[in-house]
Amino acid sequence: MINDSYFGGFILLGFTGQPQMEMIISGVVFFFYIIALMGNIVIILLSFLDDHLQTPKYYFLRSLAILDLCYTTNIVPQMLVNIWGKDKRITFGGCAFQLFTDMVLSSVECILLAVMSYDRFNAICKPLHYMTIMNSQLCQGLVGTGWVVGVINCMILSPNAMSLPRCGNHHLDHFFCEMSAMIKIACVDTTAMEVTTFAMCLIIVLAPLLILVSYGFIAVAVLKIKSATGRQKAFGTCSSHLIVVSIFYGTVIYMYIQPGNSPNQNEGKLLSIFYSIVTPSMNPLIYTLRNKEFKGAIKRLIGKKKVLWKQQDTDSSSQKFPVQKCVLYNFNM
Repeated sequence: MINDSYFGGFILLGFTGQPQMEMIISGVVFFFYIIALMGNIVIILLSFLDDHLQTPKYYFLRSLAILDLCYTTNIVPQMLVNIWGKDKRITFGGCAFQLFTDMVLSSVECILLAVMSYDRFNAICKPLHYMTIMNSQLCQGLVGTGWVVGVINCMILSPNAMSLPRCGNHHLDHFFCEMSAMIKIACVDTTAMEVTTFAMCLIIVLAPLLILVSYGFIAVAVLKIKSATGRQKAFGTCSSHLIVVSIFYGTVIYMYIQPGNSPNQNEGKLLSIFYSIVTPSMNPLIYTLRNKEFKGAIKRLIGKKKVLWKQQDTDSSSQKFPVQKCVLYNFNM
């Protein structure tokens, strides 16, 4: 039992009543977190180091990897500390920061996925003008717009959620400070807050309409391609993005765009773990394992390292066995 009479923060309950299930979930979360760290770091480094990946497509993919890296790091370490340790508490400031970061990053990712579909639309439907349309200023502006929308969404929802009266109840029935869990522990009528949350999430999640429109035009353009090889190549450039969009938006829409957010609290916890931890770890695998350009970048990077190692070996061998100079003296008088 935790003496929390004078504690001003929150207690993250998780699956406190099911310790075996909690330990299994923590092991799964830790496994996917390691994959997310390694995969997203590889994408970020390769997109910076390889000259062949300096294109709008990989600029957006690098932005997505940075988002996923920050998103999982915001949630997983605190979750594992609470599960593996005896202290389940989190400070009020820590909870506010976690909620703020969660809202911003998830909103930006929704916008970024829609922007990536617009990028694929221009790459397939307007290939001759692609680099002219998707110039660096436009790419940076689109990503910046996503961040502005995410911050505005967070500034509307997060302060209201943190300021709801709780009448001394600070037992948060979740793994981390999540919006729906914060609303449920309020001791006042939260109808207005729920309507506001629903409306803001609906505006953010309307981004799939842009994705559907973009892929509608893409499908028409692909069907006009006569060669089977061309159609397969065009489909290959979009299939990875479609898989990521389906997984991310499917869970988010099920979580938030329905009355009451979730019919079952335990189900809501598992779904939030899926879209906030499992999905960011799957994105690097989906984008890299099926991407020939990334495979080529890895081979080129490994080849450069081998060349550097050979040069170091030759330099070290020349230092160990220096060339001896032979000096000839003329003794003829």
